[in-house]
Amino acid sequence: MMNENFNMYQVDDEKKVLEACLLAGTIMMESSAEMYRIEDTMIRMGKKSGHQILCYTTQTGMFIAIDGTEKLRMASINKRILNLDKVTKVNQLSREYVNGEIDIDELLEKLKVVKHERIYFPLWLEVISAGVIGAGMMVVFGGVLSDFPATFILACLGYVAYLIFAKLLQLKFLAEFSASLFLGITAIMYARIFGTGEVNVMIFGLVMPYVPGVAITNSIRDLLAGHLISGLSRGVEALMTASAISFGIVFAFQLLH
Repeated sequence: MMNENFNMYQVDDEKKVLEACLLAGTIMMESSAEMYRIEDTMIRMGKKSGHQILCYTTQTGMFIAIDGTEKLRMASINKRILNLDKVTKVNQLSREYVNGEIDIDELLEKLKVVKHERIYFPLWLEVISAGVIGAGMMVVFGGVLSDFPATFILACLGYVAYLIFAKLLQLKFLAEFSASLFLGITAIMYARIFGTGEVNVMIFGLVMPYVPGVAITNSIRDLLAGHLISGLSRGVEALMTASAISFGIVFAFQLLH
């Protein structure tokens, strides 16, 4: 009877470890964390629990198992957004678990809370931030300060348009294309009406909020870490996003010239 209870406890423990590792990995993957960081987090958590974790991760899914057993779990990744706050929270929880500050049950509960968090920055702050980025980068690229207010307003309007296109079209790359097309047309019209000669610099600043800088960085880091499949897929995704932005601007010039 004692042996049966002991075996049952071991099985439950393994299930909890797999669930915690898979949940942590899923949250980090959906939040655009690097592959090596995801795998390292899951392996460290498994090691702390006394298990050797085997994992295989891609952009669209992950497999995780305990070495020496037949227990295997997998998760499908259907959406990915940039949310470094969740990545930081998962890393902090994994450190607390590895350091013995929380047990596996507490870890699971806190990971579930992080998983279901839906409150991000308020919409008005996102819009203003896009305006600051667009106008600020316009100045950095050599634009004139007199165009700062107009660039700020256009960048804010462009981000609102991007959110509308993303909701209506439900296609990531088409949303970027539509937003850049809108920004290109409005920037060119502004230059024609007010006679500014800095339309190119304005456009450089306006599209900066949509440039996939994090995706490019993560792609290079994954490639250097030996994750060739994820590195290439992230690179292709970043290239397609950049191409969609470029095609939108080019199309705007073709329409108005």
